[in-house]
Amino acid sequence: MTEHHFRHKGYAMNVEKIPESMKIIAIENSGENGRLTLETAPCPTPGKGEVLVKVAAAGVNRPDLMQVAGMYPPPPGASDIPGLELAGHIVACGEDCDGLEPGMAVCALVAGGAYAEYALVPAPQCLPVPKGLSLIEAACLPETFFTVWHNVFDKAALQEGEVFLIHGGTSGIGTTAIQMAKALGATVIATAGSADKCQACLDLGADYAINYREQDFVEAVKDMTNGKGANVILDMVAGDYIGRNFKCAAQDGRIAVIAFLGGPKANTNFLPLLTKRLTLTGSTLRAQPVAAKGAIAQRLHKTIWPLIEEGKIKPVIYREVAFDAAQSAHDILKQGDHIGKVVLKMT
Repeated sequence: MTEHHFRHKGYAMNVEKIPESMKIIAIENSGENGRLTLETAPCPTPGKGEVLVKVAAAGVNRPDLMQVAGMYPPPPGASDIPGLELAGHIVACGEDCDGLEPGMAVCALVAGGAYAEYALVPAPQCLPVPKGLSLIEAACLPETFFTVWHNVFDKAALQEGEVFLIHGGTSGIGTTAIQMAKALGATVIATAGSADKCQACLDLGADYAINYREQDFVEAVKDMTNGKGANVILDMVAGDYIGRNFKCAAQDGRIAVIAFLGGPKANTNFLPLLTKRLTLTGSTLRAQPVAAKGAIAQRLHKTIWPLIEEGKIKPVIYREVAFDAAQSAHDILKQGDHIGKVVLKMT
């Protein structure tokens, strides 16, 4: 991370002594009956290219639920403590952390370890807390913003004036994708499962919202685009949505799959992939190299952070949950009634 990212040093704090141990949220009996439990663990020490952050808040995401269920283990070398995003203050820096120093307020993407009082963060994955945002709000940014940017703008190359379809418009990913795509000039169509959720999508800036329980989104997208279809589709459902996405994609459309809520298998007709010259992509962020994530951080800071500071994009928080009640935060996501993010706060 280059030094200019951290010129302002809001949220200054006195650098404190690092304790030997810390509170963490651990996974008890991972698998179908896996649960979260409060434990203690040694406090880590930053190595080369790493900073130690005192965590103020950590975002809660579906991959965390998958890890508890034994379906999404951390990559080699990553912490087995859950949590993929955080915000807080740097309390120590290893070597080669140019531009970062103790006392700075940051938010960051991590490959694990955010559900803890202290967490190690690769320096390139740190971003300054946007002006005007609290640490709790900033903790809701990294996982969804990195994911949306990487898939929608880097891989699917959404352009100003194109039509963007997002499934699951009121999820953390969805509320982020709607705002980012709209702020950068796309026409946005979102799907959601109730009238209230559809209205929430519209309130966030979506041009159209489709209640997938009452409408066939394929026909609805065709109607809304005069038969042309969506240029870019962000899909976290997969399953039978794959074939349906093919049907409502535009010529030369790009479909980015980021999760399998509808299952990882599909029996579908791939002919439209050829006749429409479609591109089907998929990715996960967690195991990607630090350099790749750092490059995404640079692009977010340049393009999206100014829009956040101008109030054009904002984190949508559904519920703040106390750190020691982390299991209830996961239960909220399982129920699926949330609109936006659930966040754990340390105090």
